[in-house]
Amino acid sequence: MIDEKEKAITEALHQDLSKPELEAFLAELSNTKSSCMLAIKELKNWMAPETVKTSVTTFPSSAQIVSEPLGVVLVISAWNFPFLLSVEPVIGAISAGNAVVLKPSEIAPATSSLLAKLFSEYLDETTIRVVQGGVPETTALLDQKWDKIFFTGGARVGRIVMAAAAKNLTPVVLELGGKCPALVDSDVNLQVAARRIITGKWGCNNGQACIGVDYVITTKDFAPKLINALKTELKTFFGENPLDSKDLSRIVNSFHFKRLESMMKENGVADKIVHGGQTMEDKLKISPTILVDVPEGSTMMHEEIFGPLLPVVTVSKIEDGFQVIRSKPKPLAAYLFTDNKELQNQFVQNVSAGGMGINETVLHVTLKDLPFGGVGESGIGAYHGKFSYETFSHKKGVLYRSFDGDSDLRYPPYTPEKKRVLKALLSSDIFGAILAFFGFSKDS
Repeated sequence: MIDEKEKAITEALHQDLSKPELEAFLAELSNTKSSCMLAIKELKNWMAPETVKTSVTTFPSSAQIVSEPLGVVLVISAWNFPFLLSVEPVIGAISAGNAVVLKPSEIAPATSSLLAKLFSEYLDETTIRVVQGGVPETTALLDQKWDKIFFTGGARVGRIVMAAAAKNLTPVVLELGGKCPALVDSDVNLQVAARRIITGKWGCNNGQACIGVDYVITTKDFAPKLINALKTELKTFFGENPLDSKDLSRIVNSFHFKRLESMMKENGVADKIVHGGQTMEDKLKISPTILVDVPEGSTMMHEEIFGPLLPVVTVSKIEDGFQVIRSKPKPLAAYLFTDNKELQNQFVQNVSAGGMGINETVLHVTLKDLPFGGVGESGIGAYHGKFSYETFSHKKGVLYRSFDGDSDLRYPPYTPEKKRVLKALLSSDIFGAILAFFGFSKDS
């Protein structure tokens, strides 16, 4: 489907988000295809029962962990990567043997419509369906009983999904977001760090990404150098007038445009802009914008920005950045730029986040051997690669025994002799068990 309909998928993404063709290929088509190919290659290994050890209490016996499908699952996807975030969970659900209903986001209508068309053309409609629509359709779907609900989106709707699921004790995966920080030390390769931060911010759907850099933390002394490097590389990437650049996505709709514009115009925020700030409402475009030391009480520092605005928070020493991160809800991703191995270790050990990148942004999600998911308010559960298969599977424990080797030790009547033998066996005291079996004790 992806091979044959690449052009149509790319055009739909451009229609919904003005997503550049190369970005659409790298972030959505390529990632989705690699997930599909991995599942095809590894599915037999993922499905294979896992043999585990047994104990003396079940001897002679064997035991396995066997995967089974959950049943019928609901996938509700997001608008910012509307193809990837729709199809990747479906790959996991199909791999695990489930029937699937996909509800794409109505905020990306071109992609939603295309998915409905392609799924009916390429996939088995008796087990895989697409339901289009807005809030009424989503509400109607949530009123049904599912064996699992997989939701990607914001925390507000995530709470609604979880409350609806709770009525039927339905398990959920919530892929949410949060304020993803990038902590930047002064010992970095400045150009490389700047380029990777830009890619993890504006190169990800112009900041409209749950794993994108939400804000940067660095020292007061180093901030001017970092900001100058960001300005230089932004000009290299997107030109003198980024609003005219074909390599930047637009804001998805007027609601989100006005939300971001309101953040910039908030009292005490507008005068903190050191780069960018230009807008073009008729084309839903906002230029890459850098701000320094925005008031902590501002909306920008409390809510997930989800757009092209990048606040830079300055601290006296780089370790103070840890406390800034910990003062906010746990993010979906956290990034650190430093060559200091001790600082890297402290960051990994002391900062809680769904995932991390050291001297890199966003690329950790492309590694299918790493789980992708949140922690705390940034989400519940994880997927990608084998983790997708496991997310949509039930791990069933199975014990196998024959009719041989049956002992009356476990059956009534319960006698002191049986108690002594069983206590010795359960304590792994084989010698004591033998003695007890023949009516002796260790003391005799």
